[in-house]
Amino acid sequence: MSAGGTRTVRAGPHTVEVHRPDKVLFPAGAGEGQEHTEEYEEYTKGDLVDYYRAVAPFMLPHLRGRPLMLERHPDGVDGPQFMQKNTPEHYPDWIERVEVGKEGGTVCHTVCGDSATLLYLADQAALTLHRWLSRTGKADRPDRMVFDLDPSGDDFEQVRSAARLLGGLLDELRLPSALMTTGSRGLHVVVPLTPHQDFGAVREFARNVADVLAAAHPDRLTTAARKKDRGDRLYLDIQRNAYAQTAVAPFTVRARPGAPVATPVSWDQLDDPALHARRWTIENAVEQARTRPWAGIMSRARSLGPAGRRLNALRD
Repeated sequence: MSAGGTRTVRAGPHTVEVHRPDKVLFPAGAGEGQEHTEEYEEYTKGDLVDYYRAVAPFMLPHLRGRPLMLERHPDGVDGPQFMQKNTPEHYPDWIERVEVGKEGGTVCHTVCGDSATLLYLADQAALTLHRWLSRTGKADRPDRMVFDLDPSGDDFEQVRSAARLLGGLLDELRLPSALMTTGSRGLHVVVPLTPHQDFGAVREFARNVADVLAAAHPDRLTTAARKKDRGDRLYLDIQRNAYAQTAVAPFTVRARPGAPVATPVSWDQLDDPALHARRWTIENAVEQARTRPWAGIMSRARSLGPAGRRLNALRD
């Protein structure tokens, strides 16, 4: 129900107040899309809350136990934004927090373990949730490795080709992997890990994988961090594999026109000509979630030891 510009939403044992649910966060309009001009729908804070409420059963398993960085847009995507690490004191006591170390001190991050927290963050106009690749109990031991396939332009065929090459190499290394659209221009390839190695070791392994792939396809792929050194090649970005770095969470909304969603997809869907980085929005991402495209993959975590030996054999 709503009263005086406030809507109340029940989520488990908690009631969340949604302030100004009719406030437009994603204005309608036109913009350049994947291949042509696109018309974007208008979405309000109430629409954002409704989306996160519907997708919560599929999204929460990817958030629980992980420190978050919140990308907040109080006045919508056309207004100023800021990144929030520390949890404000005024957040309700029932919202989980975790204190993790940083150079010279600690940071008290928000952790989203239930629907009420997810809806509260939506009310705070936290459009995009960026999650750590490790969990609170082992903050320095990642259980995810992420490759970000970043094209030189908005060319998804370049991304599709790179994903096939990377997927093939990971298969050769006997590492399970999952695909996710970023809601922006590219794809993330996510590898579930047993949390036995620290970020330094995981980052080195990811860099070696990227180097092997770029060396085999130097005209199409690059590991050059500087844009001026990439040319028209796709950038194999492994920078998120580091302590206190984050990656956009599965099913999170991106702060772009039309409210696109970072959406898990199956490897079979890579061949779908309709697939692109902004294929799903808050209008239809829940339908994709219900297909459970990552079913069984995240439970197949692997150690990087055997994969490292296989990779070294390929490099020799």
